[in-house]
Amino acid sequence: MHIRPYTKADLDALRRMHAQQGFEYAFPDLADPLFVSKLVVEDGAGRAVMASLARLTCEMYLLVAPGEGNPRQRYARLLGLHRAGECDLLSRGLHDVHAWLPPPIAKKFGRRLAALGWVRDDAWTPYCRRLVL
Repeated sequence: MHIRPYTKADLDALRRMHAQQGFEYAFPDLADPLFVSKLVVEDGAGRAVMASLARLTCEMYLLVAPGEGNPRQRYARLLGLHRAGECDLLSRGLHDVHAWLPPPIAKKFGRRLAALGWVRDDAWTPYCRRLVL
């Protein structure tokens, strides 16, 4: 088994693998600089038979001073910060942002996020791996 960096010559093979898997998501744009790791496994004949593609994503945190202002003021602040944050992330080339809500606020604050265009993404099961040196 030989593992090596992706090259443009692998593109057709990776597109075929993606199509054969039959998952309903578009083939990623591997020229996007957010893809920070692209590795290919070659078989004994030098053909790409597997690849791992790692794209940076963004995790959103919201910090709020409890009790500062009335509910209308806090919501207005949230709206302004939401708009500014979206513009800032887009200007940095990011395509998506994720938020993991603590259970005590998930239902109520989740409705606020939904009203702002966020979607609860239960279609795929998330897994996390903590990287350790």
